Amino acid sequence: MKRVITYGTFDLLHYGHIELLRRAKALGDYLVVALSTDEFNWDSKQKKAYFPYEKRKALLEAIRYVDLVIPEEAWDQKVRDIKLYQIDTFVMGDDWKGQFDFVGEQTDAEVVYLPRTPEISTTKIKKDLKM
Repeated sequence: MKRVITYGTFDLLHYGHIELLRRAKALGDYLVVALSTDEFNWDSKQKKAYFPYEKRKALLEAIRYVDLVIPEEAWDQKVRDIKLYQIDTFVMGDDWKGQFDFVGEQTDAEVVYLPRTPEISTTKIKKDLKM
């Protein structure tokens, strides 16, 4: 079984998120999503999600491409997660290109940066709604 992992906040879930999850799942058989906790978002990213962690987790768990949702609580947990969940492929959006290459160097996982859906983002939605 080929296992894939991706990370994110997945706030204001939209079709760009779904497309990322669909393409990530297509790279393997089992998709783990590490979902940023509210504390991690605020303490490390200075971002406040519109929906709290538990609601975002429930939304992700309802998506057919997602097999498991785990909390992301720190930037440095990625290597540990890959080893713990026996991950073969680490996936991020290409806006992070090059920033997680170290993950492939420290594990046996392949690092893949997938193109974002260009016309949509949570930031754009918030801006359009003036949030």
